[in-house]
Amino acid sequence: MTAGPAGPDPLPGAEAVVLVGGKGMRLRPLTLSAPKPMLPTAGVPFLSHLLARIRDAGIEHVVLGTSYKAEVFAEHFGDGSEFGLDLEYVVEEEPLDTAGAIRNVAHLLREDDVLVFNGDILSGLDLRGLVDTHRANAAEVTLHLVKVDDPRQFGCVPTDSDGRVEAFLEKTEDPPVDQINAGCYVFRRPVIEAIPAGRRVSVERETFPGLLESGARVQAHIDSSYWLDMGTPAAYVRGSADLVRGALPSAALPGRPGEALLLPGAEVAADARVDGGSTVGSGCVVAPRAQVTGSMLFEGARIGSETVVERCVLGAGARIGDRVTLRGAVIGDGAVIGDDCELLDGARVWPEVAIPAGGVRFSADRG
Repeated sequence: MTAGPAGPDPLPGAEAVVLVGGKGMRLRPLTLSAPKPMLPTAGVPFLSHLLARIRDAGIEHVVLGTSYKAEVFAEHFGDGSEFGLDLEYVVEEEPLDTAGAIRNVAHLLREDDVLVFNGDILSGLDLRGLVDTHRANAAEVTLHLVKVDDPRQFGCVPTDSDGRVEAFLEKTEDPPVDQINAGCYVFRRPVIEAIPAGRRVSVERETFPGLLESGARVQAHIDSSYWLDMGTPAAYVRGSADLVRGALPSAALPGRPGEALLLPGAEVAADARVDGGSTVGSGCVVAPRAQVTGSMLFEGARIGSETVVERCVLGAGARIGDRVTLRGAVIGDGAVIGDDCELLDGARVWPEVAIPAGGVRFSADRG
């Protein structure tokens, strides 16, 4: 992530909070070594893309609510000055849920309007438009809502004709609306300060329903921009590929959008194929006649000849042998996959595990 030459027009009276305290259990084993928001995504930590969007909206002061491997964030981003931001950090010592985590950073807030982001959402939301909606409606809280094809796996948020939120509904097999909470909010600062401190508090089960009961204005900002929850390996791979290909433009992308992003020091054989928005990290090697599609290779990973890698994540220093087929797999840091293995959708190999040649197959086409 690099700061722009002149910087965007400031957005007065607004600041941001990014919640990055989760352990990323659904992305294990990748998150054993790094918090989810710090995992390489289109060549840089995922959080870099979000911070670039915040900066480009004219917001400078950002507070990161951290917990799991909290030190990693400050080590990489420092005080934020290198990225055109003023960054501060608060460590959550015990799990506080979303509203509790927001309340935990209240002592560092300075402005009237506070944008709050879940740190694992990839979005093309117009942040200035969100703030405009919030201010035009004199709302206590404004929620970004997105429409999804299948809302059954999410809680639904019905609204009235003026865009006021009417309720927060739990997951159901027969959802009444197709719009869901997209994990981005604008709070008036007094609302944050009124959240009970020092205990777990849920925004959807306690804070927002309480505001509705009190008659406060809870407003919706509904749009159809790009939106993806990066919590699963499949979504993580897809989000990175979309960034590489430019489906979601990002100022933090370390290169031009295209079919592949090759970081400095990556070696790809002339007759190998790398496409589909793949990222090949520094020090990686892709051997002759290998095919890499829509995948991420972390620093120092190596792929043998005639190997096929599709929709996969290969951890740092992973070694993949010759004639291997990997589809929809996650390979941990330093793991070794021997020649002629075949790992298909859902396979996860933990760090430093070694699978011998031919040791795992999903078909019997090789003896």
